Formats: sequence, structure tokens, C-alpha cells
Amino acid sequence: MSLPKASLAGLAVILASALPAVAADNTTPSPHFGHKVSEADLAFWDRSIQPDGRNLPKGSGSAREGKKVFEERCATCHGADGDSSPFHLPALTGGVGSLATAHPRMTTGSFWPYATTVFDYVRRAMPYDAPKSLSASEVYAVTAYLLNQSGIITEDKVLNEKTLPKVKMPNRDGFIRKDKDLD
Repeated sequence: MSLPKASLAGLAVILASALPAVAADNTTPSPHFGHKVSEADLAFWDRSIQPDGRNLPKGSGSAREGKKVFEERCATCHGADGDSSPFHLPALTGGVGSLATAHPRMTTGSFWPYATTVFDYVRRAMPYDAPKSLSASEVYAVTAYLLNQSGIITEDKVLNEKTLPKVKMPNRDGFIRKDKDLD
């Protein structure tokens, strides 16, 4: 859920003013507690991407491009194809159609309901050693690579702020019960 900018800015000002000032003599770099947060500072943290694609940034990438980024920035932790990990992390790819079986594999492709959520998570948290360091186009490309590895999109499909929300994930309806009685 994304809060309105005014709410986020107000919350930031309240929190900042409630904390003690650091380095009040202004000779030492400090986090500037007690000072108003700028719109630029706030924008860095206000990155919520909605399932319908609201707030997706400009940029684009394909699975072919994503493979290169994945090999350079992700494979160390997630394995060459995202299906194994030297650190015993869960697989990222495969598993589509396995959730109702005796051996479900909860992966990006089998479990996550929205492709925009994959983008949002990669953008915020990856790579582990440098979160938020990938450009928007690199995140689109890595997302495309993961979706391609799970057989959801083709290798040449270009994802961007218009096409990503249109990707139908296999488990899109797996979290909401759709009964006629509930309508």
C-alpha cells in the first residue's frame, strides 16, 4: 500500500523532529535529525509499485538482457538459472503448476500473484549486497529473465511500465477466493 506523499512527508517530519539532533555544531556530517525531509529524500524511499502497475518507473528490459544482469549480479546467491542456490535459498524459477501437488515449489513463477510484485521486490531488496542499486531497466530485465525461466513470457518479450502489469501470473487468483456468494 502506498501512502499519499503528503502523509509520508508529514510522518517523516514528525519522526525527524522527535529524534534528538546529532552534531548540532554542524561541523560533523550527520543524518540531520530534526530537519525537514526533502521531497528528493522522500522519493528515494517512496517506491511502492501497485499490482496494476501504478508507480512503475520508465525503463525496459527483456529476458536476454536480464540473463546478463542475473549472471553478473544475482547468480552468486541464486545459482546460474535461479533454480538452485549455494546458500540454500529457495529456488526462484520453475515450480509452475506444483502448488496443488504433494511437493509444491513456491517460486517467483508459481507462487507470486503479480509480476509487478516481482519487480517491486527486486527493485527494493536486490542484489543482497547492494539493494536499490539496479537501474529500472536492469530490474525490468531481471524480472523478464525470471518470468522467462518459469515459462511465463518469451525470451524476446520486452517488459516496461505498460507491458509488465499485463503479464498474467499462474497464481494470480490463488490468494483471493472468488465465490458467487462473496460478490
